[in-house]
Amino acid sequence: MATEEMEALIGRVAMRDQKAFAALYKRTSPKLLGVCLRIIGNKADAEEVLQEVYIKIWQQAEQFSASEGSAISWLATIARNRSIDFVRARKPVADEIDAAYDLADGELDPEEQAIVKGEGRRIDSCMEELEADRARAVRSAYVEGLSYQELADQYSVPLNTMRTWLRRSLIRLRECMDR
Repeated sequence: MATEEMEALIGRVAMRDQKAFAALYKRTSPKLLGVCLRIIGNKADAEEVLQEVYIKIWQQAEQFSASEGSAISWLATIARNRSIDFVRARKPVADEIDAAYDLADGELDPEEQAIVKGEGRRIDSCMEELEADRARAVRSAYVEGLSYQELADQYSVPLNTMRTWLRRSLIRLRECMDR
């Protein structure tokens, strides 16, 4: 499907055009199912997540902007993120999440890969500026999917202290990334 045609369909979906939504689904669902399946590894679960992906597309179509990237990249990002959320809900180890990211990002062109790697290095550099226990807590929460309560128990701190650690760490990371 041509990029312009896909962008037009998403624009019509933003205006709640059900026929455009059906056409978008018909033309993009095989690719997005592939994204979900590579990350989740189970066809039944991937199909379930795919339905959630299209609900999100329906709800957020007006947020698509062609100037920020291609339509298929926007759709694939939604599929990848929903799939990763599903995998995280099953509490995988960090290595499984890393593998999911690697599989989902396999279709990036060399320029996009360089940008992603550069951002990854910036994040790693910013993480090094955090205290070691705070950095481990951030990784455990946002990569491994541990809950605040699980982290509070692991670090033997009150729940609200863990929330404060994570909130302040994310603020510091955002400030570092904005430099």
